[in-house]
Amino acid sequence: MRRSEFDRAVKDEFGAQGSALLADLVLADVGDRTATQALDAGIPAREVWLALCAEMDVPLERRYGVGRLEAKQR
Repeated sequence: MRRSEFDRAVKDEFGAQGSALLADLVLADVGDRTATQALDAGIPAREVWLALCAEMDVPLERRYGVGRLEAKQR
């Protein structure tokens, strides 16, 4: 997962509260860091996304493959 995909996934799943969650919610699965701290520490975006989803009880079907743009039609 690229950082841009992570940002898109957060926006799509959490809307306006996404930025507050990234800055304020401490995630045990990434070493008791916020998502922003974890990303800054070099933890892969996919790992941070999954930790955020687990903490926020996002259903499994909305955790995987999110944030990707649809393929362009040729």
